[in-house]
Amino acid sequence: MPARRILLAGFLAAAAAPVAAQQGVFLRPLVLVEDPVLRLQDLFENAGPRGATPLGPAPEPGRRIVVEAPQLAAIARLHGLSWRPVSGQERAVIERPGRALPRAEIEALLREELAQRGLDPLAEIELTGFQPPMVPIAARHHLMLEGVTVEQPGSRFAATLVVSAEGMAMQRLRIAGRAVPTLPVVLANRRLALGEVIGPADVREVRLRAERVRPGLAERAEQVLGRELRRPVGADTPLPLADLGPPSLVQRHQPVLLVLEAPGLQLTAQGRALGNAARGEVVAVMNIASRAVLEGEVIGPGRVRIAHGSIPRERP
Repeated sequence: MPARRILLAGFLAAAAAPVAAQQGVFLRPLVLVEDPVLRLQDLFENAGPRGATPLGPAPEPGRRIVVEAPQLAAIARLHGLSWRPVSGQERAVIERPGRALPRAEIEALLREELAQRGLDPLAEIELTGFQPPMVPIAARHHLMLEGVTVEQPGSRFAATLVVSAEGMAMQRLRIAGRAVPTLPVVLANRRLALGEVIGPADVREVRLRAERVRPGLAERAEQVLGRELRRPVGADTPLPLADLGPPSLVQRHQPVLLVLEAPGLQLTAQGRALGNAARGEVVAVMNIASRAVLEGEVIGPGRVRIAHGSIPRERP
């Protein structure tokens, strides 16, 4: 039965004899109640000794009911209050504060239950048309699931969520949705530029829907820490392993030491790197003295080994 009809039935069933008229009785147009029972003094100020008389159930937490002028007049007359509506527009709006249960708590309960039925325990829970249940603000609550069913393939589920809390009737809500598989990925916390070496504050580990994760992305932070970016990466973007490499020991335009090794001979010269390169990679360099452009292997910070018999190439 709707709350308004229950409330009206409570009013009409309270067949108490009228008492002496009260002076200075005023309607409370907006009523906030925290108890599960609505009382006479909630509706009328200066209700007198009968103010604590129960009138009916209060709204459910987070809900409201409206009592119109004819009902209010009947209640006042029934309880001997000297109040009459000035017009037919007068009404009392009765609200009961409530708090919405955290969606994460309900999802965690579902995830645990679904894992026992073979679904991914780290799946993302997708609820269809979900509205979080409300409970009294200060009340402790308890949740449980009944009648859980799972459809395969598709990982669709349905269940009854049972909500109990002090000061409210037990609620049973039908919920349904889908458990979406997820995969681990590493996301950039900020925009990372070409050539940056990734540190712990630059990335975070998350899980994304498997359908959004393409092959070749980093899954763990340890795969990217200390690596250098070969192309820029936007904030909140996954990091492809193919775009990472060892830190460059030689930077473009950096002065480098050229080392020419031959049997029984080692010569050095000053040069300038024409690109970035890590240890073991080949980089083009210019001999400062001859202006010749050669290719050599990076053997250390700012050091490039030129192979014996290396042929100078055309300057860029």
